[in-house]
Amino acid sequence: MKLSIDGWENGHEIPGKFAFGIPAEEGHVALSTNKSPALAWSDAPEGTRSFAIICHDPDVPSSGEDVNQEGKTVPADLPRIDFYHWVMVNIPTDYSSLAEGEVSDGITAKGKPPGAKPYGVTGLNNFTDWFAGDPEMGGSYGGYDGPCPPWNDSIVHHYHFTIYALDVEKLDLPGDFGGPEVLAAMEGHVLASGSYVGTYSLNPDVPA
Repeated sequence: MKLSIDGWENGHEIPGKFAFGIPAEEGHVALSTNKSPALAWSDAPEGTRSFAIICHDPDVPSSGEDVNQEGKTVPADLPRIDFYHWVMVNIPTDYSSLAEGEVSDGITAKGKPPGAKPYGVTGLNNFTDWFAGDPEMGGSYGGYDGPCPPWNDSIVHHYHFTIYALDVEKLDLPGDFGGPEVLAAMEGHVLASGSYVGTYSLNPDVPA
């Protein structure tokens, strides 16, 4: 399968309009427009009954001890884990694209509700965990929310957008599902996939 994104060249820097956070004129991070990018996919194999989309960042620090701390830098050799920015399943086969801003157009404090949409079913992204306990931002973050890596990280972050062609119309998932649950439910049902990558950094000393 082929996946394309209208907004940046594959493997290159993601524009700030698709991010959750951008460099601030004062301080470190300012909130951005958080638009979901325009995706288009093709060459789905025969027998495809639905699509799924996952966007994940595999470069997230496994420990938050040094994250966004003045006078510290997140070391490059720190083990990294996955952070899911977008999880969507049960996309009908008559869809082959999503317009810019169709899934997200701005930052919604306390998150956008997951669940059934015209273009599929959105799951929870990991901003749900990141903002847990925050009285102003805590909530259930469904759909797309863009890059916002630590402003003091020593490495560039990579965002992998992947489209999956599945041999089932609907995946059997719990009510509140995220990336790991979707990956487990898709096992044995993926006919084909295609990926597109973008890079991002909020550390001025580590350009994307």
